[in-house]
Amino acid sequence: MPPRLIDRDPQLGAEELIGSLVPPPRFDGVRFDTYVPNPEEPSQAAAVRDCSAFAARVDAARKPKSKWKALFGGGGEDHGKPGLYLDGGFGVGKTHLLASIWHESPSPKAYATFVELTHLVGALGFAEAVRRLSAHRLLTIDEFELDDPGDTMLVTRLLRELTDAGVFVAATSNTLPDKLGEGRFAAEDFLREIQSLSARFGVVRVDGPDYRHRGLPEAPPPASDDELEASAARVPESTVDDFGQLCDYLAKLHPSRYGRLVRGVPMVHLRGVSAAPDQSVALRLVAFADRLYDSAIPVLASGEPLSALFTEEMLQGGYRKKYLRAVSRLTALARDAAKPAPRS
Repeated sequence: MPPRLIDRDPQLGAEELIGSLVPPPRFDGVRFDTYVPNPEEPSQAAAVRDCSAFAARVDAARKPKSKWKALFGGGGEDHGKPGLYLDGGFGVGKTHLLASIWHESPSPKAYATFVELTHLVGALGFAEAVRRLSAHRLLTIDEFELDDPGDTMLVTRLLRELTDAGVFVAATSNTLPDKLGEGRFAAEDFLREIQSLSARFGVVRVDGPDYRHRGLPEAPPPASDDELEASAARVPESTVDDFGQLCDYLAKLHPSRYGRLVRGVPMVHLRGVSAAPDQSVALRLVAFADRLYDSAIPVLASGEPLSALFTEEMLQGGYRKKYLRAVSRLTALARDAAKPAPRS
């Protein structure tokens, strides 16, 4: 019988929480010079230049903190601000640029998703999280969430403490540019929600279509259960889970543990995929899809197409951007699963 994700019990201690704040494996090798700007989207090449300049400032910055007044005064110019926000839709390479900033900046530095950051504060306590992270030169935050006012206020307070201590901060969030200009509201939302910190953040816009679908075929059709079992037999240590049972198990884990849940798994097989029954399950699936994508783990599924994970009602609601990002990422992972296995 192949291993199952639901039989794993991922745990993270406080020390490991701090030590694990690095970019996910998918972004180990990314750099500014590996980002390929879309020639039809000039904002992408400009974003590479702006992010590279921000990383250079992190590298050049020297304490003592008394020098930071100049950065906060800055005459209102974005290049003098200790914070940078990458604004744009999903699939335009914002995480690639964020990870590149991290790679180009000196240690100590930390890279976390918004969920990981809130979990860190919960695990360590606010004062201890501030103490530990204040020793860093850079904190990068991917997928900054604006949905939960309480978590947003918590992280805003954390960022205020850290920027006061001289830490640079770079962040992304996701928006869906359905109509020309609509995506720009994300930057306004971000700056409004972080309130008193907004003057410390410059905004870098990254426009363009989702690169994961640029010239690529649609997601492969669902596999049969027999094909699922045969694939699992060909890939040692890959997992096979009943989709409904996995959804139930994810409800018992904090989303910050999903990354550890799939660590080291070469391929994930899901049997009997169906639409999420409610919003809570759907949002957990989004977080799970993000961690699979971060670790570049191929996904082979039977049942309904992965594009049917979220109902039309969900796709018309307030979490639409999250659901479409998850479908985009799972489609990419399904394509990876459909590629012929390399010859040994």
